[in-house]
Amino acid sequence: MHRNHDLYQFFFEKTWDLTEEWYKKVNKEESGGIYTSEDPSVIEKVKKQNYEFHKQFSEVFHKEEEAFFNDLEVWIVKVAQDDEHLRTPLEMILKEFFNTQEQYLNLLEQFLETNQGQYDDKQIALWRRMIIRTIGEVVTWFTEEYNNHSQKRLQAQQALILELSSPVISLTEDIALLPLVGDIDTARAKIMLENTLQQCNKLGVNQLFLDLSGVVMIDTMVAHQLFQLIEALSLIGVKTTISGLRPEIAQTAVQLGLSFDHVSIKSTLSSAIKSANIIAG
Repeated sequence: MHRNHDLYQFFFEKTWDLTEEWYKKVNKEESGGIYTSEDPSVIEKVKKQNYEFHKQFSEVFHKEEEAFFNDLEVWIVKVAQDDEHLRTPLEMILKEFFNTQEQYLNLLEQFLETNQGQYDDKQIALWRRMIIRTIGEVVTWFTEEYNNHSQKRLQAQQALILELSSPVISLTEDIALLPLVGDIDTARAKIMLENTLQQCNKLGVNQLFLDLSGVVMIDTMVAHQLFQLIEALSLIGVKTTISGLRPEIAQTAVQLGLSFDHVSIKSTLSSAIKSANIIAG
């Protein structure tokens, strides 16, 4: 049995001392991220988070294991998704977890010195194993949450970049331009389709110039999605004019059997704009 009220009380009463001791020993020059901040509000925040962890951890000697981890989950998820921690190298955070583990092992020794002869070697070994195993599980759990949230943030940022890389630019009240530059992969094509339809509808566009002069190559899947975009635009009343269509892209479209019958095609963006009687500048 690892639960013990006296040990729990001993750990609980030391929680703030543990936080102050930990923060003094943090290497604020090498740790990086949240640990190097000189902002008083950030320092207060990280101390509070550390203090809350100590309060939660002391419960390992008081609660049933399942209840303990259920309650600890809130802390782990909150800190793993915290912006300041996400800007801190993961290896630095894990280092501090293991420094905290050392604090707990030292604190256990203090408790045993205070209560000499009251507990046998088997009980003491069980407590040590409990501290090490629990910290190990916390580290694994925290790392998973940290990586999952970092990945979601990265995906959101990539989606935003893709959206911004397909801007619908108003030329007149009802005419707009979508200039495409660089490589177009399936992910970008999907975002482009969704964003273009939304923007054209929002701007009240009825004619869109789709300029491909900045696109060197697209694969068959992307070519198909590109023409799906043109068809989808026609369904919401937007006429599409393609300009800058390179021979390689045209060849890919022909091989796929994509029809140009209902699409206006111009060799350059300039000629496309002139055809709509838009005076540049």
